[in-house]
Amino acid sequence: MQTPAPVEYSRATSVDDVIEKLVSLDGKARILAGGHSLIPMMKLRLANPGHLIDINPLESELSYVREEGDEIRIGAMTRHKDLLDSELLQRVFPNIFEEAEWVLADPVVRNRGTIGGSLCQADPAEDLSGVITALHGKAVVKGPDGERVVDMHEFHLGPYMTVVQGTEMVTEVRFEKGPGQHGSAHEKVERRAGDFAIVAASAALWLEGGSIARVGLACSAVGPTTIQMTRAEEMMVGKEPSDELFAEAGKISTEDCEPGSDGRGPADYKRAVAGVLSKRALIRAWTRARGETLPRHSHWHPQA
Repeated sequence: MQTPAPVEYSRATSVDDVIEKLVSLDGKARILAGGHSLIPMMKLRLANPGHLIDINPLESELSYVREEGDEIRIGAMTRHKDLLDSELLQRVFPNIFEEAEWVLADPVVRNRGTIGGSLCQADPAEDLSGVITALHGKAVVKGPDGERVVDMHEFHLGPYMTVVQGTEMVTEVRFEKGPGQHGSAHEKVERRAGDFAIVAASAALWLEGGSIARVGLACSAVGPTTIQMTRAEEMMVGKEPSDELFAEAGKISTEDCEPGSDGRGPADYKRAVAGVLSKRALIRAWTRARGETLPRHSHWHPQA
């Protein structure tokens, strides 16, 4: 059995304390939140931080889901279970968080894992990044020079790579509530329950006067990062929703994704699935924006 390399450990007392520690350690420390990704990587010695800064004592400072003006703000230490149970998220962005969280790993991970940890792990097959991208979320990154707010399409640089520097940390994720009637959905194909996606698609629509005022569409596991389908989004804005429009968006998703072949399937298969799931998620989001009730979508396994 492999074990982690020796590592120093300290517990944070505040966000400012974390930043001070990161600076004093010259950016060579790693932040420990839920630990479900970092600890296994340390056991395999794929990650060898010289120092761990445990931010679990900061739950009172960094764990929340709250409404501020026209924004929904989620603290970086908010656990997946709290996102799943949030009445505020279910009211403002009904269904999409719930559908993604129900197919994210298992209860053990959902009880300990955090939204900040999911974003910073930057796994291109991770569900929650797609949801945040579809809702046009932004990450708040704090460092010794203050805060900066980063759009999702700029946040992830590549597999397991983000814009967060060694002396910075993510403190919050922010969302604009958006105009008009809202509907959203998350679709996923996986090998077995709780697995990383073969392909996943997240969609969010805001309707005004019968037309699409705003739309978000993102696919996971079909590129080096979660892919925001910008070309499809731009094509849909200002138009009336229809099955034909969403079929065209799905076609664009197929063209704009960048999957590779691996143990979860060949690239051509993933491209086709990205198009199907994009169309399906958009239609379900549209149905919900019209006020129709749909059950939470059960995830689908290829072997079923």
